Amino acid sequence: MIKIALAGTSGLSQYIAHYISTQTSHQFFFLSRTPNPGLTAKGWQVLPVNYDNLDDVRYKLVGVDTIISTVTGPAQLSLIEAAAEVHVRRFVPSEFEGPLLQRPATNDPLDRGQKSAMSLLSEKRDQYGMQFSAFSCGVFYERFYPGGMAALQLGAGTYICGEGDYVVNVQQRTAIIPFHSSSDVCISMTSAEDVARYVVAALDLPTWPDEFLLAAERMKVDDIVTAIEYFVCGVEFQRQYVSEEFLTSAISYAQSTGNTSETWRLRHLMATLQGRYDFPGASLEQLIHDPPKQFVDWLVAAWCAA
Repeated sequence: MIKIALAGTSGLSQYIAHYISTQTSHQFFFLSRTPNPGLTAKGWQVLPVNYDNLDDVRYKLVGVDTIISTVTGPAQLSLIEAAAEVHVRRFVPSEFEGPLLQRPATNDPLDRGQKSAMSLLSEKRDQYGMQFSAFSCGVFYERFYPGGMAALQLGAGTYICGEGDYVVNVQQRTAIIPFHSSSDVCISMTSAEDVARYVVAALDLPTWPDEFLLAAERMKVDDIVTAIEYFVCGVEFQRQYVSEEFLTSAISYAQSTGNTSETWRLRHLMATLQGRYDFPGASLEQLIHDPPKQFVDWLVAAWCAA
């Protein structure tokens, strides 16, 4: 039995807490900057934390074996510093996106402090021996959930957590599809709940690589739109196919007009076009008995329940 700290109270953290509590004998608690009576009502322990106070963070982490982070930026850097100093054994960074090697080495337009976090983790591993592993899962299915990821307390820091912010707008029956003339644009996807299952399954592995790759399904973006048309709406959408040249121009215009939300939306489409979320295979499928949900099954269940 080990002690686990869940940094952040996002929907993903709550999925992870559910599977720790139902599938293992491990102890866990949440670290939160604000009170969360909804979690304490479930009988889960929530400890207040001030990430600006390193002494406070260190105190909260004494005796912790593994940290699973869903916070980014300075808060995560503080968490890494404190974790290493109190000899936390393992750290899962907030890296639930595309594979690390498929990101730009410099000037990553989607970086929200992750590069600094991974660099600091490498430094602390060399200095203190603290293991870490990123769980790269591509795109969450929940980007296509009714109400978007925000409805499930997911993706608050991504700038595209609302319904219709990524590729498909169900309400308007429209889709903006990144397009290559020479090859299909594909993305690898996993549900947030299955990501949580994999993270919890990996807790008992004796060693970790620097990165686990998780992918429930790899699909053409065009086929994702078709599935939503057929299984959710029953009508064809108005499709706009956008090239790298178009996106480059549109991003430049959005930046020049100060349209931050549009800039981030377009950047994610550009990342999709450039293959940031496209990878084959997965390295944890053997760890869980039930296979991960396929996209169409997840999609039908999500919208039937809406």
